This record gives sequence, C-alpha cells and structure tokens, in this order.
Amino acid sequence: MFSKVLSAGIGGVDAYPVRVEADVSDGLPQFLMVGYLASEVKEAGDRVRTALRNAGYPLPAKRITVNLAPAGVRKAGSRFDLAVAAAVLASMQKLPSENLKGLMIAGELSLSGQVLGIPGVLALVEAARAAGVRRCIVPAGNASEGALIREVEVIGVSDLQELIELVRHPESGKRARVDADRLLKGNTSYQEEDFSQVSGQQAVRRAAEIAAAGMHNFLMIGPPGAGKTMIARRIPGILPALSLEEALQITKIYSVAGLLPEREALLTKRPFRAPHHTATAEALAGGGRLPLPGEISLSSGGILFLDELPEFRRAVLEILRQPLEEHQICISRTAGTYVFPADFMLVAAMNPCACGFYPDRKRCRCAQRDVFRYLGRLSQPLLDRIDICIEVPALSYGELQKTEQSESSDEIRRRVEKARQLQKERSKGRAACCNARLKAEDAEKLCMLGTREKELIRQAFDRLSLSARSYHRLLRTARTIADLGQEERVKEEHILEALGYRPPDRNEWMREG
Repeated sequence: MFSKVLSAGIGGVDAYPVRVEADVSDGLPQFLMVGYLASEVKEAGDRVRTALRNAGYPLPAKRITVNLAPAGVRKAGSRFDLAVAAAVLASMQKLPSENLKGLMIAGELSLSGQVLGIPGVLALVEAARAAGVRRCIVPAGNASEGALIREVEVIGVSDLQELIELVRHPESGKRARVDADRLLKGNTSYQEEDFSQVSGQQAVRRAAEIAAAGMHNFLMIGPPGAGKTMIARRIPGILPALSLEEALQITKIYSVAGLLPEREALLTKRPFRAPHHTATAEALAGGGRLPLPGEISLSSGGILFLDELPEFRRAVLEILRQPLEEHQICISRTAGTYVFPADFMLVAAMNPCACGFYPDRKRCRCAQRDVFRYLGRLSQPLLDRIDICIEVPALSYGELQKTEQSESSDEIRRRVEKARQLQKERSKGRAACCNARLKAEDAEKLCMLGTREKELIRQAFDRLSLSARSYHRLLRTARTIADLGQEERVKEEHILEALGYRPPDRNEWMREG
C-alpha cells in the first residue's frame, strides 16, 4: 500500500517541503530509501525499523520502499526519521492515511522510539505556513520554537507512541503556545556590561554612540589596554531593542546552525560575535558541503567584532567586502547556491603597529617600514567600507581614579532610539531603515545640504581625494550626527565632525608619526 506525508529539508537558512512517500509491497524483504540522500538519511531506515519494533510495530517481511521527493535536491540530517516512520506505518495500515493530509512531520528517532530534537524547526514551520499547511508535529523540545509562528498549530511529541496516538486521534493533540511579545520584553537588558563602567574616553564613547545610531561600521585604533575591547562589548547595550521580526530572523539563523540555547524559544538580545583572528574564511562566511551560517550570518542583526584586525589573514578580511555592501552573502556549491543574511554592524579594533605603541617613540621600537607593512595588511577597499574610525588614546592615571560615574548605557540608548525613530520615519517607502543602509541617491536627498555645506564638502572632496564611496559614507555619517541632535538639516558642524571620523590614509598616519 502507498502513503505519503510532508516533511521539510533545510537549504541555507530556509526550509523547503519534502514529500516522504512509502510503499509496502510483496517481494524480497528489504527497506530501501531513495531520493538523493546523504548517508545519515539513508541510515534512517535502520533507526526507523528498530524504533518501530521497540514500540511494538515490527515491520513485515515485505519490500518497503521510501522515496524523499524532490529527488533532485540532496537531503541531509536526521530530521526525516519521524516522517518516514509515519509514512511506513500508514502503508502498513497501522495509521489512517487520510489523517496525514495537511500535516508536516519532522524529528529524529532514537532506537528506543524516543523523539529527539532537531535544528531548524522555526524555518520548518515557516515553510509549512508558506505551503498552506496548518499543523506541524515536531519534537517536544522544539515545540515552543515552532509555536512562534502563530498561524500554524505546532504540537510536540516525545516518543513514537505519542505520534501514533496523535495521528489516530487528531483532536487529542495539545497545541504549543508561546507569548513572543512577552519574551521579547522580558529579557533584553545588558546589565553585566554597561558604559557606566568605562572610565574617560569621551570622544570614543561619542563615536560609538554615532555608530550605533546609524548602524555604521566602526574601527578603533589605539595601544593595548586603552579600552577598545571593553567599549566594543558594550555597544550591543546601546543598540535599539529588537523588533519581533528581527528576533524571529535571528532565532531562525541560530536554530538552523544548531546554536539555539536549550529551552530558549526566542533570542531576545542582539548577537555579538567575536571570532578569534585565526578564524578561516569558511568559519567567517559559512560553508560546508551543505553550507551552514558562518560568523557573518550569526552576527546579522547585531555586531561582528574583529579584535586585532590586522592579525586576521588578508584573504579572510577581503571576504567582508561583499556582505558589507550587499548585506547578504552567497555561497555556491555543486548542490546549489545558498543565500545567507549578513545585515551586521562591523566593529573592529587594532593596534597602530605590531608592538602597539606607535607613534609614541618612547615605547615603540618598530621601524617605519614595519609600521607601514603592519597597516598594509588592511586593504583600502576594506577601509573604505568603514564609516567611523577613531584613535583611542591610553588612559591617564587621573582618568582611572575619577570617582564620578560615567553615563550609563540606558541613557545613551534612549538617544540612539530617538535617532533611529527619525530615520525610520524619514525612510518610509525605502528598503533602508537606518542611515548606514541608505543608497547613494537617497543619502543625497535626505541630507538636504545648504550652499555652505555643499561648498564645505566640495573642498573636502578635492583636498582629501575622497572616493565616491567615501563621499557617500561622509554624508550618511553626517546625517546620523544631525539625527542625534534632532536636527532636520545637516549643518557644517555635523559635516566637520563626520570628517574627523574618516579612516586615515596609511601615508597620513605615517606622517603623523
């Protein structure tokens, strides 16, 4: 007898429907699985056979064929076990086939018949909604994650017997429920890392606030111990709170990657990823035979922090150029092309030379050529994609001993949120919702420059030999500075401050020394 049930596979960060078809017929006894399967999917036959026997449903001595369609797409993972078991049971007439219609089933089976958790359940339920399916059966440990999609009824099962009872008696299932709005409001603070703990560095704090207000890429240059990493780790606390749409997208990425914390249905904080400088290109961009998200995608919606920037291999850093422009990353494999989100804010820190103390010649012993070579590890096209660059000076003893508390992250975040609200209202009808994402033509329109401001920018363009990208980056940064001051128009002082954050040319840096 023939039967079928719907399941889903993962491609990139999205799921796609997979039809699990089973046929039990006379012939040489065997359990055959077809449909362009990875080895772990082929092994599902052994897991399903043993789990069914231990649950009291031994397979008959017949030819059992299971097909996973479409056959042209490679299927990987153990997520199809539960759907295969349901289809086989229906073919054995142990389950009513008509009750499998309108269902999507996914989960891994243990040999004892227990249903184990799988990655990517949120993406799976989204695929079910897109396919018009209104009921999903998933592992009990993943049910709350899937329940974030309110239009689909998600039911969790912990063992094979529960699945059988649920298919036989559909009304017996208990729908998983999650209050996403409550979760989003209940766990968003970064109290352990606050800007009030940062001594001095007022100019750097101001630059970090501007970067957060416009989602601008941010580079800090300074000697060891000046507080670069400390400041970087506090920037997530001044970013606006996540919207539900953003939280769902971040949760989906982490779920597909298998990094969603246990018993956490929804990620409510912006990600902060800080890969070590020994990270490979694949670790940063994502990859594998069937690609999984890399650090670039895992930081989407939040911050990718690269400490000791010049210590990363140049080939690894150059990978950032496309995602910094397009806010997505494409990975091509023989099995297909996968698109991963990459809407992150780059925050980077570096020393001015290998020893870290240039241009202080009392402490720095690097030769000029060594300093130039060290700075040369960063290409100009990459620096052109950094909106705000600031020098972080070493702290004095007096600054460390000051007793008054610095401004807190909550106070800074309120100003950032007001600036973001202005950007959101101004960008209605446009894809961008923050200044750093504005297209070149939109940046020109929204800055509303007067005659004096235009002349100032013209002089800066000629004297500093700005590129077209640098020019538009300057406009976007000036627009954000004006937004923080609740100014409708960009003024001269905003442009001058933005010019002060221009990444230094290597030759200029050497002359300063």
